[in-house]
Amino acid sequence: MESREAHFSFGGTQQVWRHRSASLGVDADFAIYLPPQAQDKKVPVLYWLSGLTCTEQNFITKAGAQRVAAELGIAIVAPDTSPRGADVADRDTYDLGQGAGFYVNATQEPWAAHYRMYDYIVTELPALIEAHFPVTQVRGISGHSMGGFGAIMIALRNAGRYRSVSAFSPIVAPTQVPWGEKAFSAYLGPDRSAWAAYDPIALIRTVKERLPILIDQGLADSFLTEQLRPELLQAAAQEAAHELILNLRPGYDHSYYFIASFIEDHLRHFARFC
Repeated sequence: MESREAHFSFGGTQQVWRHRSASLGVDADFAIYLPPQAQDKKVPVLYWLSGLTCTEQNFITKAGAQRVAAELGIAIVAPDTSPRGADVADRDTYDLGQGAGFYVNATQEPWAAHYRMYDYIVTELPALIEAHFPVTQVRGISGHSMGGFGAIMIALRNAGRYRSVSAFSPIVAPTQVPWGEKAFSAYLGPDRSAWAAYDPIALIRTVKERLPILIDQGLADSFLTEQLRPELLQAAAQEAAHELILNLRPGYDHSYYFIASFIEDHLRHFARFC
């Protein structure tokens, strides 16, 4: 691995690393915040998945999570949102291609060669983190927008792997909204039956593990009614008797100003299960 950045922050260190990813077939960057407690012992780790157009930088520079992570003794890992590079397929649009991996394993060309973000997030990255940094196998997962979708979907698909799951402004019904339909058509193909494996609405009806899902959603979010539609997951969770905490926040939009306002709640949510 190659160290790209290291900054002292609230007694811990905010780092960025680059490594060669076997899953993605390219070099990949990830950020990790190690709290001061990690100098003496292994600590729990929260994986944060960012949204469309983001890199590992957005969360670490805008969310303001380091102070509370240092208090609670939690490491935070923030990967990039897609494979990147000159040889990686892309489109001239913000919601498909580089910066828009959607945390799935693509099966369609030209995406299948590199767009295997599901394998990267679930298997490769945690193995790397646990081998090279002072963290335990006590994991949580959280994210925003596309990353909020990824966090919920991954937690639902992987019983026993995470202690907590939470999201800001998640795309909860990707098979029913334009962002998800566009991405799934490209990455997974036209057969909508293949999409169900990544659809939180379908997954929540069949899972056996009942991790409580914490969601914060701003009511001034311009994407709320067309792309996010939290009421669909709320209804599916009620039908499945799956605990869902949906906080609707008047006045808040889709930005990191919203995330910074409530990130402490999500870190403390994870800490309760550590």
